[in-house]
Amino acid sequence: MPTYSAKPAEIQRNWFLVDAEGVVLGRLASIIAMRLRGKHKPCFTPHVDCGDHIIVVNAEKVRLTGHKRDDKVFYWHTGHPGGIKGRTIAQILDGRYPERVIVKAVERMVPRSPLGRMVMKKLRVYGGPDHPHGAQQPTVLDVAALNPKNKR
Repeated sequence: MPTYSAKPAEIQRNWFLVDAEGVVLGRLASIIAMRLRGKHKPCFTPHVDCGDHIIVVNAEKVRLTGHKRDDKVFYWHTGHPGGIKGRTIAQILDGRYPERVIVKAVERMVPRSPLGRMVMKKLRVYGGPDHPHGAQQPTVLDVAALNPKNKR
């Protein structure tokens, strides 16, 4: 029996709504990355984008275990001598774009290739409880109920 390989035209994509309030960041990001990639489907094909669309709301209320909120620092370099800069997760979550914490966590869990960039286009993250994708009728995906450790 030959191995099944899904074609891009055969993929059925669904829309899911995830509420990030009180959910642990790493566990949330791993579930989102798996769904975006399509690994939960029986027709998963590694070189084809088989994943679903994910909408994340309440990104500013995501939780971190331990002291990561104050101790974990994201660094970047400006390109100039002595230009290393850093920002803690608390500063990012309390700042202007709190959704970047979830986007970056998921982005680091998908492939760093053209396929990964296609997958990331299906992720929409919003800091508050509202989103403009009501016409797609997203199904609610309760990440907190999947495992008791997801919500602490």
